[in-house]
Amino acid sequence: MSYVLGHSGRELARLGVQAQLVEPITRRFLLDAGIGSGMRVLDVGSGAGDVAFLAAELVGESGEVVGVDRSAAALTLARSRAEERGITNVSFLEGDPTSTAFARPFDGAIGRYVLQFQIDPAAMLQTVADHVRPDGVVVFHELDWDGVRSFPPVPTYDNTCRLCSAAIGSAAETRMGGKLFSTFLAAGLRAPTLRLEALTGVAEPLRMVAGLAGSLAEKIEQLGLARAADLDPDTLYAAMLAEARESQSMVVGTFQFGAWSRV
Repeated sequence: MSYVLGHSGRELARLGVQAQLVEPITRRFLLDAGIGSGMRVLDVGSGAGDVAFLAAELVGESGEVVGVDRSAAALTLARSRAEERGITNVSFLEGDPTSTAFARPFDGAIGRYVLQFQIDPAAMLQTVADHVRPDGVVVFHELDWDGVRSFPPVPTYDNTCRLCSAAIGSAAETRMGGKLFSTFLAAGLRAPTLRLEALTGVAEPLRMVAGLAGSLAEKIEQLGLARAADLDPDTLYAAMLAEARESQSMVVGTFQFGAWSRV
């Protein structure tokens, strides 16, 4: 599928904010799955490198992380960030993770928010798993829009979530998290271990969906759902926050699913 969010400077900046918000969740998934010191790890769909950098921290100086992505712009940023941070145990390759050849197998393969954009996620998962040695681990972190809600209702938040879900759903799978179990089995992998978390409270889920709406504004307008001019992230965030505080609401973001299995 086409990557509906694109790779503009604005989107890459949004991905950085998103990475900070969900990093603790991804970290717990990777640690529980057994990603650790000395491992050689493949990160598919690396983007600007956030998951690769997290994995590089977990595998340590004796380990290695190879990130692969189709976007040259995202990888240019990833390499620059690695150099700025002095991270020497990670490298990035431009290309399709399913068709890239590697000199030797990996101890693990990981990905975040990648399978949702695949026409055949099970086929991609199977191809990625082929790069992992026997008894190595495959770990994916995917989201599911079925989880979003607010109580008492925060109208601007609820409506913005509907707009974002519709825009993403026009070119991707919005329920990928809930489909991870069946996808692992369809890929010929063992039944995966599953974890479910979510960003809850007020500020974090509101900030995440406001930024997403900004990146999807043109697509939302193309679909005839709302005007792009009405989807400025800062304005949306301020309106949602005011409503949530006024009604003393609890906000739940997208469900965050982690799944992993041994090859």
